[in-house]
Amino acid sequence: MKTITLIKGDGIGPEITDAVIKIINASGTAIDWDIQTAGADVIETEGSPLPNRVIESVKKNKIALKSPVTTPIGKGFRSVNVQLRKELDLYANLRPCYNLPNVKTRYDKVDIVVVRENTEDLYAGIERQIDNNTAESIKRITRGASERIAKFAFDYALNNNRKEVCVVTKANICKLSDGLFLESARNIASNYPQIKFREILVDNCCMQLVQNPNQFDILLLPNLYGDIVSDLCAGLIGGLGIAQGANIGSDYAVFEPVHGSAPDIAGLDKANPTAMLMSAIEMLNYIGEQDSAKRIKLALFETLNAGIKTADLGGNAKCSEFTDAIIDRLAVLAKN
Repeated sequence: MKTITLIKGDGIGPEITDAVIKIINASGTAIDWDIQTAGADVIETEGSPLPNRVIESVKKNKIALKSPVTTPIGKGFRSVNVQLRKELDLYANLRPCYNLPNVKTRYDKVDIVVVRENTEDLYAGIERQIDNNTAESIKRITRGASERIAKFAFDYALNNNRKEVCVVTKANICKLSDGLFLESARNIASNYPQIKFREILVDNCCMQLVQNPNQFDILLLPNLYGDIVSDLCAGLIGGLGIAQGANIGSDYAVFEPVHGSAPDIAGLDKANPTAMLMSAIEMLNYIGEQDSAKRIKLALFETLNAGIKTADLGGNAKCSEFTDAIIDRLAVLAKN
């Protein structure tokens, strides 16, 4: 039996986590969950939103499934996500974005994979207060990290039958930092002649995404642009409520939805567990449980096709009702 770290988070995190675990259990997949808590709720008792026990659990088990954790804007503790990525060297952020059945969107047949460098750039949070009126952030890009994430993108393309990698920068203005990221991507691309390679500026990329998203296959971006563009891509397919994510390193991997903790609806049975479930499906594929992943995804898609959706997707199902509907379809699939 595989042991996996389970980080419940705060806000709606515990609700959607419990929903997903019920679904995985109903699929018959045996997992020993090493349950860990993190976020605002543990600061008072442990003095940190990310106690060392959480890091040690992931290091021991190698794989984690994580729900959202609150990050205050402009003040408070550092993002738990950023800390996890740094402590575990989870250098690749992977965000597959594709249409789900019966989820109304402006575009059909969107199938984009966002590959985001996860450890440096402005998003690393290297900042200082110069005086009361001035603050500055350091944008650090290195060749090693840039080539590593570019190789990840091209290897992903090879292993998943993708045709093109498009690198996204602002190298016309940030000539040294983004220029280095672009140069690194070009160097790696030369080793993959079977994969198409192109370049685009990030502002043009955003415009092109909302005009014709179907032209893109894999997008390769530095950290900050990747954070922004991946949410834009989520908007193309129905929003953050269905957006899956993974943070992958050489030794460890953490799978998580990319939406926030939504404390305003915590405990009201209104949360949409789809993004958490989609992340768990990718985790199951990652650990070799492809059959279980396939059946859960089919049960999810059948539920959506039947019009059973939470409020954010235009439906009226509660989180618990949506979860039970997926479990019911899993039971039917098991008999067939």
